Formats: sequence, structure tokens, C-alpha cells
Amino acid sequence: MSERKNDLAGKELSRRQFLGGTAVASSFIIVPRHVLGGPGYQAPSDKLNIACIGIGGKGFSDSEKMQGENVIALCDVDEEKLTEKHGEQDQEKKSPADLFPKAKFYKDFRVMLEKEKEIDAVTVSTPDHTHAVAAMMAMKMKKHVFVQKPLTHTIKEARVLTATAKEMGVVTQMGNQGHAQEGGRLICEWIWAGAIGEIREAHCWTNRPIWPQGIEAPKETPSCPPTLDWDLWLGPAAWRPYHPAYAPFAWRGFWDFGTGAIGDMGAHIIDHVYWPLKLKYPSKIYASSTKFTEASAPEAEVLVYDFPARGKMPPVRVYWWDGGLVPPRPADLEPGRRMGDGGGGVLFIGSKGSIMGGTYGENPRLIPETKMKEFKRPEKTIPRSPGIHEEWIAACKKGDPKAATTNFEYSGPLTETMLLGNVAVRMKEKNMVFDWDGDKGEITNCPEANALLHFEYRKGWTL
Repeated sequence: MSERKNDLAGKELSRRQFLGGTAVASSFIIVPRHVLGGPGYQAPSDKLNIACIGIGGKGFSDSEKMQGENVIALCDVDEEKLTEKHGEQDQEKKSPADLFPKAKFYKDFRVMLEKEKEIDAVTVSTPDHTHAVAAMMAMKMKKHVFVQKPLTHTIKEARVLTATAKEMGVVTQMGNQGHAQEGGRLICEWIWAGAIGEIREAHCWTNRPIWPQGIEAPKETPSCPPTLDWDLWLGPAAWRPYHPAYAPFAWRGFWDFGTGAIGDMGAHIIDHVYWPLKLKYPSKIYASSTKFTEASAPEAEVLVYDFPARGKMPPVRVYWWDGGLVPPRPADLEPGRRMGDGGGGVLFIGSKGSIMGGTYGENPRLIPETKMKEFKRPEKTIPRSPGIHEEWIAACKKGDPKAATTNFEYSGPLTETMLLGNVAVRMKEKNMVFDWDGDKGEITNCPEANALLHFEYRKGWTL
């Protein structure tokens, strides 16, 4: 990042400090934008210099949200993603190169971060197993980071990233967009107002996986597409030959690259139990599942988390269901009424009633509908969000880590909770309930399970 000399004070003021200090400066002098540069003028110093790591699929939509800023660099291990077109059928399809023609392109984010000194903030939208290494390097260089869900591939990575974000004072955000939507806020406000009394049971479910799971690793060795740098795609994961069963989409089901259904959707769904119930670390976790392999996660599973009391909130048991499994149907849910929405949902069982919502906490309702119609909604007390990306950008400009509501202080423990489910599944032959010490970050009654809290990085890769 460049630094400019302050002629009055004889001190250097970095561009990032300027962005964070604009509000203070405005108390001394206010110059309207139209005076500086005409109607609609936006000073360059008002914009962040953004680099996007991963620009295909979800990476494209994340980079698309950065169009109001200065996107100066794009990075993807597959150069074809630079010109790959995206868009709805009734819209003109565009590629990252179309959106950001002046941005420099890199295949290796490490090279990009070393060369592009002007970067203020970075988006990370890669497969799960490379989230942590990219975000960690950026944060150590004092870059703000936006990381797609799940935050990390392993529990250790989540804990290290959370600590590093705090140490470096950067603005962080996990990309679980439902946290910025209205439904999640309504659920919180209703529960905190006592709408359904004490809650000791809650359920989360999803229709995922929608990719193969419970399968063996592929044995064929087809040729790798010439545009893809397979070694960089693997990153810290152990070497194996390229196979289309891994990239570009189905990696989610393989333990070495993805985190299964709970990693894909837990950040969207468990979030809307985690937030209103003010959860942090579970004390116990139990898993039941269909067949899984050394290579990939099961086709379906049920996870049971026990959380201790929090202040005036009692202990609560939270269930996770996936692969077509759903919780028992509440007795007071009207016949013919769907559980959640087509993709999944959340259900709270309280001492005075129940609340049900959709996949992203959307459209929450007290059940049965007669109770919803009688319900007097409490005042809206939680600030509304402009959107998960917009919130992060604004927080970066303020230099305020707390202004991003899924910052790593929140999303780190949430990610740990999700990933504990995968550990319990992989150790389910122990036929036991696992005790989790959240403060120490370890399973206390099965030491060998702690080997699954992280994996050994390939040579040349570090956190």
C-alpha cells in the first residue's frame, strides 16, 4: 500500500489509515463531492483496492459484488475462469475480464500478494482446503479478508484464523449471506423477546449433498486441462493425479478438499440457530450416518450437539440432518404444510411454541399459523444490513472489525462447531459421545480423534 507525505505534520499517512480516518477528518472540513469533481464524483481514496482469489462459480459472484471498488488483481488456478461468461438467461453474460479489464491476472495468490503492494482487501472464493492458506497470508500482510463459507477446512485452521484476525486488527467476514438478510434478524428478535419461551431443542436440515458422496477416490488418470494448474489447485493437500471427479465442483464431498453437506450449508443454516440462541462451543457431539469411505463423506447423517446454558438461556440440544433426512414433524404443523423450504430449514421447539424458517432463516413463522396471526411482533432492535459484501466493504473503510457481523470472532467458533460434526462422523466406530473442550480446542475423552482437527500440509505450504 502506498504512503503519502503529510506536508503539515511531516508524518506519513498510509492510504488505509486515510480510509479509516475520513470521519475524523470531516469534523474539520467538509468539501462536497461536486466541488471536487462534479456530480457523482467519487474520490479514488474512497475506494478500496481489491484482489479476488478464485473467480469461477461463487468466486465470480463475489468479485461481481466488488464492482464499486478498484479491483486491481484477479487470481485463479485455471486461466479459463478469466474469460468464462456468467449471467442469467435474460441478461448479457459477462466474464471477470469483462468486469475488470484493467485488473492484472495471476494463477498463484502468493505471487499476487507479494507483487501487488497496493492491495487493501482480498476476497477468497476457492475450494475449502485453500481458504486458510490464502486468508492467512493476506491477514499477515494487513489485508482485510472476505472468505467464502465454510471459513476453513479444519478446526485448527478456524482457530488460528480467528486469533490472527484479532492480532492483526483487520476486518474479516465469512460469506454466509443469509446472516445479512431479514429472516435471521426476525428470528433473533422474536426469540429474545420470549415469543416461544425457553428453547431446549432446535433442528437444522438441508437437501445437500447434491454431489456424489460415500464413494471411493477415482483411480483413472485422465489428462489435466491445459488451462488448469493442478499443483496449485491441490495447494496444501497431498499430491494425487488430476481427475474431473474433484474439480471444478464435486470436491465438496471429498475429505481432503471439502467438508461435506454440513460444511457447504451449515454456515447458512446452523447460523440461524447459533445466532439467536447465543451459542459458542458445544460440550458434546454425537454422529450417526450412512456409509462413508476414507475418501469421502457419507450420503446422509444426523449430528447431535449439546450446548451448555448461556446466561439466562438453558442448555440446548441442536440436531443437524442432511442427505434427505429431516427432523420429526411437529404435532402442531398443519397437514400438507412443508417443513422449511425446498432446500432445508430451521426449527425451534420452545416451552410456549415453535418457530420454523427456511434455509437462510428466511420467512420465519410461529407454528401453527393461527399463533402467527395472533403474534404481536416485537420492535426491530437489530440493525439491518445492506448485504454481506456491502457490510464488509463499509467496515473496511471504517477500519472497524466489529462492523462486519460474521467476522472471524463469530464465524470461527461457528465453523469449528460445524466441522466437529465431520470429526464425530469419521470416528463413529468408537460408538461414543465425544466431549469437546472449546477453551482448549480438543476432544477430551478420545485423544485419537484430535488427529482429525487438522492435516499435514504438503511441503511448501504453511498457515
